[in-house]
This record gives sequence, C-alpha cells and structure tokens, in this order.
Amino acid sequence: MGQRMQGSVDTGGATLRFRFDGPDAAPCVVLLSSLGATFEMWEPQVPRLAGFCRVLRLDHRGHGGSPAPAGPYTIGDLGRDVVGALDSLGVERAAFCGISLGGMVAMWVAAHHPERTTSLVLACTAPQLGPADAWVERAARARTTGTGALLDGLYERWFPAEVRKERPELRAEVASMVTSTDDEGYASCCEAIATMDLRPDLPRIQAPALVIAGTEDPVTPPATELALAQALGAGLVVLPGAGHVANLAATEEFTEAVVTHLVGLPAIRGAAARRAVLGDEHVTTSMQTPDPAARALVDYLTRAGWAEVWSRPGLDRRTRSAITLACLVALGRPGELEIHVAGALRNGLSAEEVTEIVLHCAAYAGMPAAKAAMPLVLRALDDASSG
Repeated sequence: MGQRMQGSVDTGGATLRFRFDGPDAAPCVVLLSSLGATFEMWEPQVPRLAGFCRVLRLDHRGHGGSPAPAGPYTIGDLGRDVVGALDSLGVERAAFCGISLGGMVAMWVAAHHPERTTSLVLACTAPQLGPADAWVERAARARTTGTGALLDGLYERWFPAEVRKERPELRAEVASMVTSTDDEGYASCCEAIATMDLRPDLPRIQAPALVIAGTEDPVTPPATELALAQALGAGLVVLPGAGHVANLAATEEFTEAVVTHLVGLPAIRGAAARRAVLGDEHVTTSMQTPDPAARALVDYLTRAGWAEVWSRPGLDRRTRSAITLACLVALGRPGELEIHVAGALRNGLSAEEVTEIVLHCAAYAGMPAAKAAMPLVLRALDDASSG
C-alpha cells in the first residue's frame, strides 16, 4: 500500500469505507468518528498524525461511504466491524482514537481485543449515555424526517455559540457529513447507544489511555470525562471553549494532546521520526557516542530537525526526502547523502525517482555536484536492494 490509499473493505458484517495516510511502516492509529459524521471530520488531525503514524480512518456502517446493513445494531457490532476491517487490511495492532460514538466503539475494541490495542484516546464519550428514551426518540425522528432534519440540533450541540459565530464555515462541514449519513444507519446507531453499557468492560482495558473533554460539551461534560478517566486510570485533557466535537473546535490543542499521548514529547517524537526515516541501526549508533558535546548535538537535531521540521504537516515525508536529497547533492554531503537515499526509499520514493533527483540537480546545482553524487547514490540503491 502507498502513502495514501482508500476504498471499501468487507468486515464480515458490513462494508466500511476506509482511507490510509502516512508511511506504511509506521505504527497504525485508527480514527473513529462521531455519530452522524464521516471520516472527513479528522482532516485537521491527519497531516500531523501522518508525520508519525500510519493513519487509518473508517466510516461506521451507514455513515458516509459505508452502506447500512439491516438493524438493529449494538456497539459490539460496530466494534466487530473495526476488528474485521483490521483483519482484512492486514493491521495486527493499532492505537485507537475515537470521538463520541467512535470513542464508544474504541472502548469496546480495547476491552474485547486488548492484544490488538496499543493505546487509546477517548474524546467526548462515555461508557453509558442515557436516557435511552431520548436515543430511541431520535432514531424514530431520523427514520421519519431524515437525518437532514437533525442538522440544527446537532450543530448546536457540537459547537458552542462562540465557536459557531467565529467559524460559520463549520455549518457547511457538518451539513455535508450529516446529510450523507443513511437514515436507517443513523437510527440503528442511536439504538446501539440506547442499549449500550460498557462500564463492566472498563476493567478489561489494558492500553494506556487519554480522555479529552470540552468545557462546553453539553452531551459528555467534563465531569463525565473525569469519571471515565478515573475508571481507566487515564490522563485527562480539558479543552477550554470546545463543545462535543472538540477536534474541530479546538483543532491545534486537540491534535497536540493526541500526538503527545500516542508518540510522546518532542524528544521522543523526534527520535521516532528519525528512526522511521533513517533506520534503527543508524540512529542507535549515533546515540551511543560517549562525547557529551556530540550527544548534545544529536539531541538538538532530534528535537529541532526531526520533531519539528520533519514532522510538520505542510509536506509529507516523501516530499521532504526528495528535497533533502537535492540539498545534499547540491551541497556535496556524501555521508549524509547515502544515509538519506535509504530513508527516501522508506518514505516511498522509487529508485528511478531518486536518480531523477540527481539528474535534476545537474541542471540547477551544477554538473560536478551531480557527477560526484551519482556513484554514491547508485551504491546506496544497490545496497538497499540487496539488503
């Protein structure tokens, strides 16, 4: 699979639309959306997460591009959909980040398949969310009038008044997702929430967890999220001014909290990015230097270069590798060049593309630079192919 791939996958009980972003070899994180939303709701988080993770997004059954099988549904059905998708897509273990309904599904997966769960982020969610009659009533309304008739109420619950005023474009985003949700699929998911009680499952969750709350969330307020965090022994982040869909209202703060939980602080993130590009052997060797000054330089480069520049969302790693190779050819840095050829291959560049970069440099950085670089590049490519 490439850096980006999307399609539909048969889970055994449903067919789910999916999308992958990020490097194939990176640890996988699965993003699970809220009721009435599609996986496009995660667009603000994906570029940052894809700097460290292989990001898999799934539409719940009946949402977005996933057809709605006949109901009734349970949260277990939705969880089994996720596990079936992982099986079909060849993902053995993953972290799960879910918001609202997605968090409920993530809890079920983490409790029933702890061996496949590396970490957990639960946002604006709860193991039980009553009253059940309200969910049954909403299901009936969705069947009678369609999901579009629910838009105004959902929009107000998802975003507090101040956010709606400052970011009016969010209404169109919400409308696009809600109206693309199948009426019966939405109703059946409402009924799954009505009958849900995951509280007995919480002690079975072993993965390190983070709970995220919005101060203005009327559905799962901070007190609800505090209780969930305490039950799981999890960390808690409360985002000021955020409503029920906190990842869209407090985008940067939400994303930073998720990245910090899944990947770690900047030094740890940088080391993870550096290992993903340059390989474990090179990074381990460079960090074993006994000289304090050399270690300090490595630490600085790890934080400033790898945790910041290489992990910024503006360019994917494939593009950054291409730029890096061009710079190293132009500047005549043979040692770094050979190391980064292998890194470029890990980031998805082909051998042909790597040699094309050298040829391009001949036109813009000079023939001597390209002539000196080409044998090194060919040797690095040969080593990579034979290794």
